[in-house]
Amino acid sequence: MFTFWREADRSARRALVAASLGWMLDSFDVMLYALVLPPLMAELGMNASVGGQMQSLTLVASAAGGLLFGVVADRWGRTRALMLSVLMYSVFTAACGFAATAVQLAVFRVFLGIGMGGEWASGAALVSETWPDRHRGTAMAWMQSSWAIGFALATTVSWLVQSVLGLDWRVVFFVGVAPALFTLWIRTSVEEPALWRKARAAARVPIGQAIGGPMLGLTVALALMNACTLFAYWGFNTWVPTYLSSSVDKGGIGLGRDTMTALVNANQVGTWFGYVTFGYVSDRIGRKRTYVGYLLLAAALVLAYTWTRNAWALFGLGPVASFFATGHFSGFGAVSAELYPTSVRATAQGLTYNSGRIVSAFAPWLIGSLSVTHGFPVALSVSSLAFILAALFWFFIPETRGRTIA
Repeated sequence: MFTFWREADRSARRALVAASLGWMLDSFDVMLYALVLPPLMAELGMNASVGGQMQSLTLVASAAGGLLFGVVADRWGRTRALMLSVLMYSVFTAACGFAATAVQLAVFRVFLGIGMGGEWASGAALVSETWPDRHRGTAMAWMQSSWAIGFALATTVSWLVQSVLGLDWRVVFFVGVAPALFTLWIRTSVEEPALWRKARAAARVPIGQAIGGPMLGLTVALALMNACTLFAYWGFNTWVPTYLSSSVDKGGIGLGRDTMTALVNANQVGTWFGYVTFGYVSDRIGRKRTYVGYLLLAAALVLAYTWTRNAWALFGLGPVASFFATGHFSGFGAVSAELYPTSVRATAQGLTYNSGRIVSAFAPWLIGSLSVTHGFPVALSVSSLAFILAALFWFFIPETRGRTIA
């Protein structure tokens, strides 16, 4: 299983560790919001619709951050962009704990989102350019799997702070400043990829030529496919904690915070295995077949999850649904890296990944609004439709397994 690790050099391993920790801490910081929504909305006078709009605003900002940091990573280096993005989302996560009004919270969430979006573009390019072609999908899968660890860490910290220690929801956000310390290790231990240094010294490929012209249709299809998967993810995961823990009269299941935390963490176990497994499978049978299979199974299993109200059934179904509903994200970094040249890779990855976030930004608001008018099961079921649409876009995306990047 770990042959890929032994066949990589020291710089590749450090690049993977850096990108993985950055992505894990990104997940940790951004998902804290979903875990403190009920008390946060109550104190700041927000309803479910406004709560969803706040997360949507963060996702729009993350799209801008992905585009911005993609350019920074291509021009000034992958590690510099990674450090700056981690520092940014850490500081503004802590700032959310000082918000006295919804407007103040919105401002802090915008800057948090910019940093959040920048991390993926920087980290994906860093890993893609340091790992051998035959193991690129596997390495990207291990990077992506750290998101599940960060999510589980966020639920655990939220539970410890609010349920065990009985502290205010604001303290949960204050803990989010911790990832800033991680930038010190990146600064001293992680090198820029040789491919990036070589591309920087050579003539640059215009970004319009790299993603436009003959590539335009493919770029659009890739962005729309990812938009559908991100829409499904954020629409579902922003509201599942609230759905599970809210009382029945408010449209929830009424399981309580402790049970909700256990269920969400159980889902992250399935998520982690889904991420890692996707990389191994896609490196063997291809990106396209693996992606489409995961997406179609995700559509069926998420639909089943949203209409199940028994806690024990959810414990069994949740990890399996999460395995397929999130595991496919491991493939996007490898596919996009194998389609675009090094000189514009981070920019192109930031564009195709984060333009999808603009579309997905409507998901928390839409699901939150639908939950008020039609109930959570109907609202959350929208995610299943998004997975089916994502699978259809693969008719326009070629197989890229085994391509040598340059």
